[in-house]
Amino acid sequence: MNKKTLSERDICTKFITPNLTAAGWNLDTQIREEVGFTDGRIYVRGKLHARGERKRADYILYYKPNIPLAVIEAKDNNHSVSSGIQQALGYADTLDVPFVFSSNGDAFLFHDKTAGDGGIETEIPLTAFPSPEQLWKKYKAFKGIADSIDPAVTQDYFTDGSGRSPRYYQQIAINRTVEAIARNEGNNRHLLVMATGTGKTYTAFQIIYRLWKSRQKKRILFLADRTALIDQTIRGDFRHFKEAATVIKHRQIDTAYNIYLSLYQGLSDNNDTDAYKQFSPEFFDLVIVDECHRGSAREDSKWREILDYFKDATHIGLTATPKETKEVSSSEYFGDPLYTYSLKQGIDDGFLAPYKVIKITLDVDAEGWRPPKGFKDKDGNVVEDRIYNRSDFDKHIVIDERRRLVAQKVTEFLKGSGRFSKTIVFCVDIEHAEGMRRELANANADQVAISSKYVMQITGDNEEGKRHLDAFISPTALYPVIAVTSKLMTTGVDAQTCKLIVLDSNIGSMTEFKQIIGRGTRINEDFGKHYFTIMDFRNVTALFADKEFDGDPVRIKEAGQDDDISGTESEMDDTPLIDEQTGEPVVFQTPELPDRVNEYPETHYETRRKILVNGVEVTILKERVQYMGDDGKIITESLRDYTRKSIHTAYASLDSFLVSWKQADRKRAIIEELEQHGVLFAALNEEIGSAFDPFDLICHVAYEQKPLTRRERADQIKKRDYFTKYGDLARRVIDALLDKYADEGILDLENPAVITLDPLNKLGSPVEIIRAFGGKAAYDSAIHSLTDKLYAAI
Repeated sequence: MNKKTLSERDICTKFITPNLTAAGWNLDTQIREEVGFTDGRIYVRGKLHARGERKRADYILYYKPNIPLAVIEAKDNNHSVSSGIQQALGYADTLDVPFVFSSNGDAFLFHDKTAGDGGIETEIPLTAFPSPEQLWKKYKAFKGIADSIDPAVTQDYFTDGSGRSPRYYQQIAINRTVEAIARNEGNNRHLLVMATGTGKTYTAFQIIYRLWKSRQKKRILFLADRTALIDQTIRGDFRHFKEAATVIKHRQIDTAYNIYLSLYQGLSDNNDTDAYKQFSPEFFDLVIVDECHRGSAREDSKWREILDYFKDATHIGLTATPKETKEVSSSEYFGDPLYTYSLKQGIDDGFLAPYKVIKITLDVDAEGWRPPKGFKDKDGNVVEDRIYNRSDFDKHIVIDERRRLVAQKVTEFLKGSGRFSKTIVFCVDIEHAEGMRRELANANADQVAISSKYVMQITGDNEEGKRHLDAFISPTALYPVIAVTSKLMTTGVDAQTCKLIVLDSNIGSMTEFKQIIGRGTRINEDFGKHYFTIMDFRNVTALFADKEFDGDPVRIKEAGQDDDISGTESEMDDTPLIDEQTGEPVVFQTPELPDRVNEYPETHYETRRKILVNGVEVTILKERVQYMGDDGKIITESLRDYTRKSIHTAYASLDSFLVSWKQADRKRAIIEELEQHGVLFAALNEEIGSAFDPFDLICHVAYEQKPLTRRERADQIKKRDYFTKYGDLARRVIDALLDKYADEGILDLENPAVITLDPLNKLGSPVEIIRAFGGKAAYDSAIHSLTDKLYAAI
């Protein structure tokens, strides 16, 4: 056998896999091949989106399911044994795996991260691959796992038979936490930082399940500060605990359960009768605090009283946004994170949605507003003579015209992007939310006339709005479309289909900013949610420049007074985007309710009367459109200019393109090559016309040739009777092929399978059709001639 002629897959099948099984690795439970462990970043151009390549390991080896030990990168035998090691090391770093191998079928290069000085990389024969027990023993020594805690560390994950399994980063978070708790090295406080939308609750569920089943932890308390979080959790993953789990309600304590879910408010009422004191201090041996940044990090908080009471238990904090201020510190209490999975990582991996930004600066915000001498408010009182700025508007003073203009711009965007795109508008306080609901209702009067629920105020004090929060979250519910809020929806709201977030509130906290951005980062491809847009009226997105922010926008647009932003979603940044995984250009395709108000720290406006004014001219400053390129530079370029440059990169002249086109065995291959260079044929069809073949789009846009429609090309062939030498059946086949090309744009006429498609399959069997042309060679010659003549005219 000549190894040099074998493919990479052949090398795996004939040399690598057999030696793995010979070393004792189970093919069904311990060896996974061609494992895609990311979803591929979503790239956005206007309304178009495309997925980048998934990161894919040739092999991942597991001691037990979800406990990975090793990564193997295979290459064909024309490469050296070590040629895949750097790629494999990159995968191993991502997957938190200590043992890394590369092979070309001759031997293995073994990179051992657990080795001390010297011997970190060694070449070993194919037959000397280490067994699962050998690698597990080295892993345990490296991680400090004693034999006595082996059962806890290797405890099975929960599975319900649906095939659902943790994503790689959830796996890391779960395994690190279980290992740290099982080692019990004197530290009983741990922190996990995971971006909003990455499955913190599912991660917590698996941690609890494994520790509970292994008897490491027998009674567990899961704390949150919002009823919606508790309700979502018990109805979601925690439902699998069945009769072992309960939700503490009305401060009624029953000690017969193993797993308890509770609002911290449900355990505390600020006096000696706090409900948590009905438990003994030793009752719980594990306490998990969801969204721990909101209270448990503060030394004088009620959270801390509960945690201090159960001080002997292990405490795990979960958050997307750890707080670090002079008064509040997550890390001081919980310690440094066991694991962090950031917003940027989530977007890069394709698990979270990227986003675009529209920045709208109002003149009164940028320049301030000073009332003319003697200017009176709506109550007839003279307005204090001073300069009012962005921090004053809607908090101390209300300018009707400002709110109206914000509502008009939001509506303008929705008319261009989709009137039923779920939208959250964040306001300064409840009064501001009430006022914005009214302005948005007026701006969308046509939709409100159909359903009054098109725009709804959903704030902590509005029972009617809160009753419709679940409907807003539901992907299948049409209404409400626009939710106007202040603090209620900043966190704990799983709005999978939210496509627009409007910022008209002064947000100075990075924690709150990240939480708000997190309302849009979930992806729901079934309902067309691949990215979202942030419309910023308060320059809040300046926080993108903060070193603490870790997920940059894909595009920024600054809009002016007379700028129509209804088409913003369709505007294209035509700089080629490079898939970070493959290095190739990206190819785009067309595209429960709160029990009490005080759970939500809404800002109430009754405590101080606001100044209400109108008759103030409010405008938007000059427009400036910005596209954020892959290199971070600002660029603006039309679709046609970008396409022309991309095609010229591959084919410098019309002649070179025509020669390649004529010589190509498959025309589709050239189209795919140009798509890899970033040519957006779907967008070109939308702009120039859907009746044109990619061949004509290329010749027209890149080389200024007059395009012919597919029907015109097909009719030219029919008129000239090129194929009169063939019999009746063969001519009918050719006519059917031309009609299929004209109607559907079939490019691969040379593909033998085309004669099995409707309506050709009604003319005869493949054997009969080929026989009508005089045999296979004659059929191939006829189709090749047909293709040449089809593209002869330019």
